[in-house]
Amino acid sequence: MRYAILSDVHANIDALEAVLSRISSLGVEEMVCLGDVVGYNAEPNACVSLVAEHNIQTILGNHDAVACAIEEPWGFNPVALTAAIWTREKLDESSLDWLRGLPDALNYGPFVAVHGAPKNHNIYLFSWDDVVPHLYFMEEQNCNVCFMGHTHTPAVFCMDGNYVLEDNDHIQLEPEKIYFINPGSVGQPRDENPDAAFGLFDSDSMTFEMIRVPYDVERASQRVRDARLPRFLADRLLVGR
Repeated sequence: MRYAILSDVHANIDALEAVLSRISSLGVEEMVCLGDVVGYNAEPNACVSLVAEHNIQTILGNHDAVACAIEEPWGFNPVALTAAIWTREKLDESSLDWLRGLPDALNYGPFVAVHGAPKNHNIYLFSWDDVVPHLYFMEEQNCNVCFMGHTHTPAVFCMDGNYVLEDNDHIQLEPEKIYFINPGSVGQPRDENPDAAFGLFDSDSMTFEMIRVPYDVERASQRVRDARLPRFLADRLLVGR
């Protein structure tokens, strides 16, 4: 079965539309979003509506949780805090209800999906050393592949090392090894590539492919400026960091 793995849309409707258009040409049977549909950018309701319309199974991200008031933004930096409060004020009741119903994890059999670290969507995983304390979770889930987001940086972590993923990279996964895979960010890449990112996972061949999609970054950046969100959030879209 072929899965499109998305993460960290962050209210960037231009990037999301471009990614969904690309996915429609790939023969994907299921789409999974690893969370943070909202936050940072200017179109939270539009992104929630589009993800819901496409029946994309979605994990609760830390920005999602703050935006719908399940959690408070403890630890958010000033820019993230400003955007989180703005988003909370802009979300309509339909979007709030949808966000409040999101799960913390989903198990698909061949893989499990989370947002940040398993059982804590606020923790960042940047390396295999960061992953090791969470390996018990994979035993609980009875699978060897975990997809996570949160860092906005495409990468594969396994006991053999840490691998940065670039466009069109194909990874063959081995059944005896545990993998934590980050497909990068749809709406706010931070790997110095402004193109939207997502992954394609084939559970039959046990392969993962990294895919980048150009989109109208200037328009997305202008939306942020028009919404009077922090200028830094508009500028970072243009450089992908």
